[in-house]
Amino acid sequence: MKKTYQDLIKALKKEVKKTGREQVVIGLSGGLDSAVTFKLAIDALGAENVTALIMPEIGLTKQENIEHAKILAEHLEAKYYYQPINSFLVSFNFVPWGQNSTSQMNLRSRIRMLLLYHFANKNNALVLGTSNKSELMLGYGTKYGDLAADIEVIGSLYKTEVVDLAIYMDMPEELINKAPSAELAPDQTDEDELGASYAKLDQILKLYEEERDEEDIISRGLDPTLTRKTVRRIKANEHKLKLPPILGIKAQKTAEIAPQEITEEPIVLEGQQQLFD
Repeated sequence: MKKTYQDLIKALKKEVKKTGREQVVIGLSGGLDSAVTFKLAIDALGAENVTALIMPEIGLTKQENIEHAKILAEHLEAKYYYQPINSFLVSFNFVPWGQNSTSQMNLRSRIRMLLLYHFANKNNALVLGTSNKSELMLGYGTKYGDLAADIEVIGSLYKTEVVDLAIYMDMPEELINKAPSAELAPDQTDEDELGASYAKLDQILKLYEEERDEEDIISRGLDPTLTRKTVRRIKANEHKLKLPPILGIKAQKTAEIAPQEITEEPIVLEGQQQLFD
């Protein structure tokens, strides 16, 4: 893992330098992915250039995770802000179209990203993402929520590789052994939602990345039901990692466009529908 660590440090320094900025901000949840990303950022850029936002939902986020996030930031001597998201959630209880469980879960993630980018805009900083490769391939994240970032620091590492890197970086055992959870709903865990451990999922994901089809993956002794479910999830969520489609029209060549007189006068149309008085 030494080379992986060194490569990530070098790459992060390079990407930040390219932007002409020095400051970065990260959402620190108390989980392993954000902790590893946070430590990598500090090692690469210096604690004085890294800020953490701790953004729990009081009543949902476990107190243990809040405390772990605070203790880690203090131990690494980095600045952090504690900002619960409860007050921001309240207004959405009154939207005329109502809510459901999916909209409420994704709202939590999107509010956190709004806060991160608000801080980034205010302080000329970059937002560091904390998604690992397993999550990105599976689309296990919120579009324009936790999947929105300026740099995905650990996005080239499968979850099992993040664990290995955390061990190499001497991260606290409590974080390494903690059950991964987005904490967007009560008692939520990644493995319950995904249907298997990351150790099993990563086996499938690595073979899929080698462009092996379902039957080839299954022939290697992997669970058929889990394999098919995982491949379906990958394909269904591909859109989360892409820009929205831009509807195309045939562009007219400039030479074919007749010159027009430029005017700043209001456009007056006869017989046009009048919608506004």
